[in-house]
Amino acid sequence: MTRADALKNREHILQIAHDAFVESGATSLNEIAKRAGVGAGTLYRHFPTREALILAVYRHDIERLVTSVPELLARHTAVQAFRQWFATLAGYIRVKHGLGDALHSPAAQEAIQGTYAPVIAALDELIRACVAEGSMREGLRAADILLLMGFYWRAPADAEGASRRRG
Repeated sequence: MTRADALKNREHILQIAHDAFVESGATSLNEIAKRAGVGAGTLYRHFPTREALILAVYRHDIERLVTSVPELLARHTAVQAFRQWFATLAGYIRVKHGLGDALHSPAAQEAIQGTYAPVIAALDELIRACVAEGSMREGLRAADILLLMGFYWRAPADAEGASRRRG
């Protein structure tokens, strides 16, 4: 297997694992391997523990989100890009919270802290675009918005929660 094939395989496993964790944080590694169409050995070679897979999915999701900002701004108004980006982040955070104890280890806390700065930088870029567009006032700080928007990802996943998130 070439390095490119291994990377493609890893990306595929991460996407399957993301989808499985959205359905249930209790999805087993064997079930994820089966859904991904790989053997358990392949999965464990990439991710030796459940925690390693969960953290890799979390990092992968945040990396994709952070790098999506320029494309979102190119395709949408700044405020629409901000809303879509934040809704995606909220979905990732809801999945993360659903994984419970798996994200309370020192390694998990390190991964979460390691994603904070890139998220803040992406949010700053979106805020600057919104200010330039006139849809946000100047002086808003990304860290404050992130803190204040904590309610957004705590809204239930049901229809009422969706309605509250659309505001």
